[in-house]
Amino acid sequence: MDTVALTFDDGPYPETTPALLAALGTTRATFFLWGEHAAAHPDLVRAIAAAGHTIGNHTWTHPQLTTLTVAGIDQEVRRTQDLLTRLTGIRPALFRPPYGDTDPSVARTLAAHGLTEVLWSVDTRDWAGCSADEIVAAAGQAQPGGTVLMHEGRPATLDAVPRILAALTARGLRPGPVRG
Repeated sequence: MDTVALTFDDGPYPETTPALLAALGTTRATFFLWGEHAAAHPDLVRAIAAAGHTIGNHTWTHPQLTTLTVAGIDQEVRRTQDLLTRLTGIRPALFRPPYGDTDPSVARTLAAHGLTEVLWSVDTRDWAGCSADEIVAAAGQAQPGGTVLMHEGRPATLDAVPRILAALTARGLRPGPVRG
């Protein structure tokens, strides 16, 4: 069965992360965690890891990386790597740049940290305030091997996830984490 990677950015959030974990059930996904949020909610980071999900690095402060110096990019990546490793015992291997904003300096920094950059093939635009129906429709465009971008802090995304899981399965696709 062909896989479609489900990814969730920007968490964890105490208001939505527990419900998202419940909505996913036994389906595994990839969570790209914002360092400041992870530091504020370490128990949620541990809960995501304990549920078997893959955790990726999404920077410390969610900046537009291409506007930073090389040292600034490194600090954003390193600080989040160190925290997530301390909290979970697993050093992240995946990285998503905020806004998909990347360039050769970002790529060199990621390589130095042994990180693989992950973008997406489908943007559900949940970040723009789309409804659950619109999020489900967007995710329905995913093709085998594709990666769906969602955000865990959006209530409409929570409402959409069970329907996305059902729709992908009905198409013979297996929702899962990013394969590094």
